[in-house]
Amino acid sequence: MNGTDWPSPAANLSLVEQQIKKILATTGVDVPSLAVDGDFQATLPLPLAAFVSLTLTYKLDKDTGRFLSLIGPVMIALASSCPWPCMPIVASLWVQKVKRWSDHLVLSASRTVFHCNKDAVVQLLRSCFKSTLGLGSACLHNNGGVGALLGHGYGVGVNSKTSDGVSPIAPGTICLKVYQYIGDTRYLSEEIVSILMQTVRGIVSNQLLKGDGKKQKKIKYGTTHGHVSLARSKARVKHAALLAASLVWISGGIKLVQYFIKETIPKWFFSSSMLELDGEESSALVAMLRGYALAFFVMLSGAFAWGIDHSLLSRQRGKVMGLHFEFIASVLQKNIPLRCQDATWRAYVSGFLSLIVSCTPLWVSEIDVDILKRLSKGLIQMNEHELALRLLEKGGIGAMGAAAEMIFNIQHRF
Repeated sequence: MNGTDWPSPAANLSLVEQQIKKILATTGVDVPSLAVDGDFQATLPLPLAAFVSLTLTYKLDKDTGRFLSLIGPVMIALASSCPWPCMPIVASLWVQKVKRWSDHLVLSASRTVFHCNKDAVVQLLRSCFKSTLGLGSACLHNNGGVGALLGHGYGVGVNSKTSDGVSPIAPGTICLKVYQYIGDTRYLSEEIVSILMQTVRGIVSNQLLKGDGKKQKKIKYGTTHGHVSLARSKARVKHAALLAASLVWISGGIKLVQYFIKETIPKWFFSSSMLELDGEESSALVAMLRGYALAFFVMLSGAFAWGIDHSLLSRQRGKVMGLHFEFIASVLQKNIPLRCQDATWRAYVSGFLSLIVSCTPLWVSEIDVDILKRLSKGLIQMNEHELALRLLEKGGIGAMGAAAEMIFNIQHRF
């Protein structure tokens, strides 16, 4: 589309840019520069420019107010879908006309940063994890929790709490507003997995920093490690996995969850991404907790998508989870080499299947019996005899013979 020059003052656009940067800086996001200077000429696509010009000609009175209440959302939606920085330009024009709307316009413009900027999306996701878990010295919400993630609303101006006139905004609040602008949700699911794995290391490091004054000691792989409470670490890992599953669900719904379980997780285990996270070998505790984090992540994502009881989506659920069970069984039986540490894989398999058996046993009955039999044999090779038996017990009548045979073999062995 052709562009048209708009004679907006560069200083006003620069002010909007500064406000956007200040707003998103509170969430840990760096905004790309608008390159505003004295010679800057802002341009808009011709249809958008014509529409904005039409709205600016309205005289603000009681008769036209109702029309603007209809036109305003349409204009913002149109500008938000256009390339950056169309929305900041529109905001700078309207701020000149109605200053009392500046807060709303600037906040609307700040959300469009995430439309075509993947780096900004990743920064926002990282900030969500850090805020929820209280990680990082730069985090404005060091106590963590849901309150730190979602805050108590957002706004600038009147109720500002900082000297620059901007109230801190919780990253989760921005995330709920911008996820609809994120186009590549498959890329998003891969990034969430990566950030979750990095968060696990952050959880352990944070525990070590608190340390309770105890001396550190050496453990496997030669990594210095302090006295870290395993129960506390697991609880925080669960919170991180719950947040990750929530972000996947709200970003892409059932389709993204299916892609995540069928494609993202298997590809992750076979890729080099796991080893590239640290640049060196991780401690045994970090490796194990990463496996548990992925187990909770996958189970919770499936629960969000399909539920845990009988539903209209049971057939779809059985098909997707059957493929994932098949993947686990194939790796266990064929000893396919993975690119992650063995402790991560073992923790994932035992953690995921334990969760399924305990929390969503109905899922097991929807899996093909032959897959369950293969999976139970693989678990026996891992010395997970009890879990293998529990898995077959939940498999229904078709798996009873295999369960009885396993009990007989265990008794005969001892």
